Amino acid sequence: MPLRLVICLRLFCRGCDYRGEGNEAFSNQKNSMKRMHVMLSVKDLDEAVKFYSALFDSAPTVAKPDYAKWTLEDPSVNFSLAERPGAHGIEHLGIQAETAGELDELRARIAKAGGTVKDEGKTTCCYAKSDKTWVVDAQGVAWEAFHTSGSAPAYYGEKHGECCQAAVVAKE
Repeated sequence: MPLRLVICLRLFCRGCDYRGEGNEAFSNQKNSMKRMHVMLSVKDLDEAVKFYSALFDSAPTVAKPDYAKWTLEDPSVNFSLAERPGAHGIEHLGIQAETAGELDELRARIAKAGGTVKDEGKTTCCYAKSDKTWVVDAQGVAWEAFHTSGSAPAYYGEKHGECCQAAVVAKE
């Protein structure tokens, strides 16, 4: 039986709104989200890689001195770690689109949902070339919607240190 990553964000379930009541506006929508993304900030990357490699029964698909990522099918998640000073734990959540068209659909959903939005556009971050939009909900939870078009040789792009900082900027 496949494992399933469960994150307690029970807002919509089986065509119902968060109160369990039917909601036509959501129940007729085609779900185009393909992979959940979770980013953790950790104190010790080596220790965290050992833990999550055992938990997922898989080595990271990307392993750098300051970063690791698992692109898993079971559970279907893009799970990454970044060794950083300061606060540790969930840095942000995200939805990874498989195509630019799916990212456009996610951006339309973000506009409809409200919250503080920052369209980062094309960027290099986390050893990848991506197109990103950030939104922060009323509780201060940062969400990244993105489409990755390829890998990159460095963690950051031209604007060193701005990778994943859109979430922080959007919260302020």
